[in-house]
Parts: sequence; C-alpha cells; structure tokens
Amino acid sequence: MEAYLESLDLLEAVEEDYDVFVLPDNPIVTQIKIHKEKKIKKAKTKSCLFACVSQNVFTRIMTLKSAKAIWDYLKEEYTGDERI
Repeated sequence: MEAYLESLDLLEAVEEDYDVFVLPDNPIVTQIKIHKEKKIKKAKTKSCLFACVSQNVFTRIMTLKSAKAIWDYLKEEYTGDERI
C-alpha cells in the first residue's frame, strides 16, 4: 500500500498530517493553486485508503477524519499480521 501511495505521489499526506491553510481575502494565483493541490491530495489519499480495505474494515475507519489517522489505525491494527 505504501508503494501504491508513493507511486501516486500521495504518501506525504499520510506521513505528514499537514493542515490545508485558509486562503487570504485576496489570494494570488500561486496560493490558490497550492491550496487546491493540497486539498485534492488529502481527499485522494483518503479515497485510496478507503478503496483498498474490505467493507468490514471500512466501517471501522470511515469516521476517521484524516488520511494520517486512517493510516495510523491500519498500521496499528495489522502490524505483525503474517499476510501483511
């Protein structure tokens, strides 16, 4: 899973739980672009994590708010499992 997220350039969203900053009143184009990229990256990461688990696991993680929280839960839950 880590390799999959890295190939999509989404691994930083689970390694670093960064906040998407609020845009100022008169944002410049660069600020808008960065804001949009970070917001999309976090959403894509959550979507990938949701898609890769079974329905039973999904019901346990669907209430978690951030990709980092989901990633940490999955790592804790499945560390030491022979199939992982």
